[in-house]
Amino acid sequence: MASSPLPCPPPDHPAWGSDMLNYIEVFDVMHVDAASGRSVWTGLTGTRTALKRDGHMVDTKAMAYCPIAWIDERGYVDAELASRDPRPWGI
Repeated sequence: MASSPLPCPPPDHPAWGSDMLNYIEVFDVMHVDAASGRSVWTGLTGTRTALKRDGHMVDTKAMAYCPIAWIDERGYVDAELASRDPRPWGI
């Protein structure tokens, strides 16, 4: 699977600290390329609720975490919101 361009630290990363409640699980929205059979990232990453609501399957093995502040009103990671937020880890 392709990785999101907005990486979030794993739960055991020091960036979590006491702010763990400010993070939410997110999943990349993937589609299968008919020609190659490979999974291709659509450019969307969202919450479990948003993906289910919009008819996408959720692969629980492909879960990541990101700050709740990065989630837009639809339940997807917003690149603009993410770019405003300082990240305590490297990209």
